[in-house]
Amino acid sequence: MTDLTDSQSTPVTPTRRALIGWGGAGLALGAAAAGGAVAMARTGNDADPAGAGAGAAVAFHGTHQAGIATPVQDRLHFAAFDVTTDDRAEFVQLLKDWTRAARRMTAGKPVGEGAYGGLAEAPPDDTGEALGLRPSRLTLTVGFGPSLFARFGLDGQRPEALVDLPKFAGDNLDPSRTGGDLCVQACADDPQVAVHAIRNLARIGFGKVVIRWSQLGFGKTSSTTPEAQTPRNLMGFKDGTRNIAGTETGRLEKFVWVGKKDGPDWMVGGSYLVARRIRMHIETWDRTSLQEQEDIFGRDKGEGAPVGRAKERDEPFLKAMKPDAHVRLAHPDSNRGATILRRGYSFTDGTDGLGRLDAGLFFLAYQRDVREGFVRIQRNLASDALNEYIQHVGSAVFAIPPGVRDTDDWWGRTLFSEEA
Repeated sequence: MTDLTDSQSTPVTPTRRALIGWGGAGLALGAAAAGGAVAMARTGNDADPAGAGAGAAVAFHGTHQAGIATPVQDRLHFAAFDVTTDDRAEFVQLLKDWTRAARRMTAGKPVGEGAYGGLAEAPPDDTGEALGLRPSRLTLTVGFGPSLFARFGLDGQRPEALVDLPKFAGDNLDPSRTGGDLCVQACADDPQVAVHAIRNLARIGFGKVVIRWSQLGFGKTSSTTPEAQTPRNLMGFKDGTRNIAGTETGRLEKFVWVGKKDGPDWMVGGSYLVARRIRMHIETWDRTSLQEQEDIFGRDKGEGAPVGRAKERDEPFLKAMKPDAHVRLAHPDSNRGATILRRGYSFTDGTDGLGRLDAGLFFLAYQRDVREGFVRIQRNLASDALNEYIQHVGSAVFAIPPGVRDTDDWWGRTLFSEEA
């Protein structure tokens, strides 16, 4: 994990569907880093938080993919795919088709010719469940897993920073929720808009890719908008106080975006994503005393202030916290400056068959180098007191290529084009 107590959120007017959500209260945990249709203006580095109104459209084109530094939406549908085709040209065409569909869906438009009105004897181009809904700030973010580079003659293009994650203390990973050749992160303020996007991309990919695993998320646990109220995780603590803001260009360049000197060239402007499904032992936590809960985090539960401080955003005095406090171990000062950008979401997936909620945090962390970001922080969290109440049960890592620059560009062009 990483700092559960550092983030912000953007206030929006929720739709009825967004209020209903996918069923369940917000459950979340963060990982540390201490550290319709009005179009949302987008610069080369980030989306403008001022455009973050409910129903707005986030610009699809840009130097970086949307859905990273973009103001965090309320809902998530994340999907990892396995590639089933061995034909490079066929796979490249899929990426182009996905890009074309994503461009339309993020603008609130149906895929292709739409869900009705076409040839009656053929399936429609769009599945139709988002008809009449606004764009809801939908963003679609695509990544390539380590296993993809064993295909299509890409062995020499795998970035050194895209490492296979080591086994961390306490890991109990389920292979059916781990790995993947590709990923698509769909974030939106309306859950049906996010689900519609993944469903249509999976439909377009039939015969070329298949969903390996997926995760629905609600109740964002981190945000990239500093002026908004900090959200709370399902343990009741503020989450993401020190997360990187989408407006902090300097920190984004230092900790999130791949630079020209990092290599390889096709990744410049991209980032690296670590996705972790973190099960929370809710029933045990709910029987823990308030004092112990606050000692475990290193913050008070009401204001969110660090131990010995008065306000949430006061600089933490780490030595005042217990040696195994989560904030202390996750803080950049305890990790040689390591900082990541988090976009976590809560999840509930029924029960585990033993009368306990299968619930927790779906943790998403973006960084410039996985080795210097998540790996370093997670290793330092081996002695985290919070580990008694959580367990990492799913894991994946992906290279997130740079953004789609214009209507002639497509996801993965810098990697797959002959020019590259």
